[in-house]
Amino acid sequence: MKHFVPAIRRYKYFFPLLLLFLLPYVSSRITSQTRNRTVNADKRPATQPAEVVKVDVDLVTVDALVLQKKTARIVGNLKQTDFVILEDGTKQEVTHFSQDSLPLSVLLLIDRGGCLDPFGTEVHRAASAALARLKDTDEVAVMSYQDNAELLQEFTRDRSVVEAALERIPKQDEWADHCLNKAFAKAADYMVTSGNPEGRRVIIAITGITRNFDCDHGPSGKAAKHSLFESGSVVCGLIPKTPGQRMENGLMVFGTRMAGAFGANTLDIKQLAEETGGEVFEEKPEQLDTTFVTLIEHLRKRYSLAFVSSNRKRDGTLRKLKIEVTPAVTKSQGKLVVKARRGYIAPKQ
Repeated sequence: MKHFVPAIRRYKYFFPLLLLFLLPYVSSRITSQTRNRTVNADKRPATQPAEVVKVDVDLVTVDALVLQKKTARIVGNLKQTDFVILEDGTKQEVTHFSQDSLPLSVLLLIDRGGCLDPFGTEVHRAASAALARLKDTDEVAVMSYQDNAELLQEFTRDRSVVEAALERIPKQDEWADHCLNKAFAKAADYMVTSGNPEGRRVIIAITGITRNFDCDHGPSGKAAKHSLFESGSVVCGLIPKTPGQRMENGLMVFGTRMAGAFGANTLDIKQLAEETGGEVFEEKPEQLDTTFVTLIEHLRKRYSLAFVSSNRKRDGTLRKLKIEVTPAVTKSQGKLVVKARRGYIAPKQ
């Protein structure tokens, strides 16, 4: 609690408390942020991105995790014919199908702002142990963020290089912000330019703050979300749960929801996970070993489905997706939960 008072002095944290007294004035002080979609082509030539973001290919790929609703156990051994894909309400034909065969591109996105450090010794140990369970063909990159995002390690299959990157994670800055809009926009851009074009893309955020206001001088949360859809990335979260974390995060959730009602720009990691088909796990730091391993297992056991849209327009629009299992599967397996992305960006002419 000794760092809680300094944190309150920061504008973003003090704003929710002031909001109750400043409601009449909020709308006049809100400004919008927009950004044109760009790719970091100055660092390296752009690799061909995943199918959902190629402008010359109409194949759309979707990851789906199927769990028992009551037990949250993974449902394996499903067949291609067990799935139904709806795009804007229209049934699509599944043309490609696999499970645990495509390589993973995993980007660790580690929060270094705020008064609480989510990446302590126990979380570091859990991350190292879980990443060791990845396949040799899987690649990992490391990025940290606070007021801005910084790439610490490019994608590599060398686990010793990844561990070295985790050892040099920047020191936590209690006066820095948690700029989720900047972090996820940069992570999405990096996925497009550097993620394995033949694999599945996953961003794992390790943070104590799941929701925040958009930071200035960067893309809006809405633009960041659009970039994530373009990149084809699944967003997951690992939240080391402590009393201080619950207090700080609770304050931010309350403040952003109140301000959001008046048009303030915000971003929510849990919402990103729901819309991209990911998961958010919250657990005590000392118990994250098992939780992190569970997350990696879920990533490995996801089904990969692909289809060519019956809507052949190249209009660059966001199209809604719904992935279901057939009634026959539900009858034999019981109630199931299918976690999959809820939309994709159509190619442009």
